Amino acid sequence: MKKIVILASGNGSNAENLVDHFHAEDKIRVVAIISNNLHAGVIERAKKCEVPCVAFNTFAAREAGFLRKLIQSFEPDLVVLAGFLAKITEDVIVAYPKAIVNLHPALLPKFGGKGMYGDFVHRAVIASGERESGITIHWVNAQYDAGEIIAQATTEIAPDETPESLAAKIHVLEFEWFPQIITKILYP
Repeated sequence: MKKIVILASGNGSNAENLVDHFHAEDKIRVVAIISNNLHAGVIERAKKCEVPCVAFNTFAAREAGFLRKLIQSFEPDLVVLAGFLAKITEDVIVAYPKAIVNLHPALLPKFGGKGMYGDFVHRAVIASGERESGITIHWVNAQYDAGEIIAQATTEIAPDETPESLAAKIHVLEFEWFPQIITKILYP
């Protein structure tokens, strides 16, 4: 059985979706959820799903190797970023080459980088006049949203699209595609 650790900073709906999806299978398990936000909604979702959850503040993370050691303690086959807003440190990237994936709520390489998350991304996509948006699942490297793209899925942008309506469309893509791509990564 393959093990994944999820890193999340916010509400945790994608984390919960992954837990629920893989709970129904025998091949992959979410063994832990890690959050860098002591007040993140993902903490309650982890409790509800009975998945171990470790939350820390940024002060704790300043210790050299903190996040790497925490992740390694769960011995994952894959590290999954699902709304994790902190930059992954070089030591974690070196410890898990081609084993850290991120879900980005837009089509990269456009609309990526520091500060491009949630409604910030959706507002930028709509303001640019794009006709479609979507999700990008990519390998994590030392730069925000610059790793090799693994998969993308798209949705049309309506003329009257709002950040909220676009977010709802993106969420549907995330729930459908993220578990599928993770499975393909772990079982090619």
